[in-house]
Amino acid sequence: MLAALMAAPMTHAQAQTASSATYASSVTVYGGDRFGGGVTDSTTNSTINLANGSSFALAVDIGLDSNTQLELFYSQQNTALTSGAFSSQANNIGLTLHNYQIGGTNFIEELGRGLYVMGGLGATTAKPERGGLNSETFFSGNLGVGWMVRLGPHVGLRFEGRGYGILLNNHSSLFCGGTAGCTVAIRGNGLFQGEVLAGLAVRF
Repeated sequence: MLAALMAAPMTHAQAQTASSATYASSVTVYGGDRFGGGVTDSTTNSTINLANGSSFALAVDIGLDSNTQLELFYSQQNTALTSGAFSSQANNIGLTLHNYQIGGTNFIEELGRGLYVMGGLGATTAKPERGGLNSETFFSGNLGVGWMVRLGPHVGLRFEGRGYGILLNNHSSLFCGGTAGCTVAIRGNGLFQGEVLAGLAVRF
């Protein structure tokens, strides 16, 4: 009986440790590169492209069960709209894209290790670098796949590939403001980008 009483606290501590590992949450900081994305200029029928560029992201993942997490995801890319049909004044319209998504991750084997898939929905805000122009916000979502390498009980590396879809709803004029008017007029229902990311995750 004495041995059982002495072992009980250890068993309880082990159960708590296992439970915390099973339902672990994490914060991940990423660096990456985003590419792709194009729409049609409604005036000239030429293609307007988003320049490829580096990106960074932050994810907060809240453990729900032994395989899934609720994910709050933010990413940012500095890019530019480019087109051969732009005038010299309008060419290379610098933009910063801010993505705000809420979704989840699902690990195939075990939470915090190996292959997982993710997805989310939210909004993307495109903010022009030029002063006096209005920002534009669109409904957006992302889907992806990743691989996590556990370096220790509380630290891991994450490698991901994500695809973004931004709903334009056939907007005609964008980035308007003041006496400058509207910078571009586009035709199209959606814009799609790809992204590769590597991140350092801290579990708690």
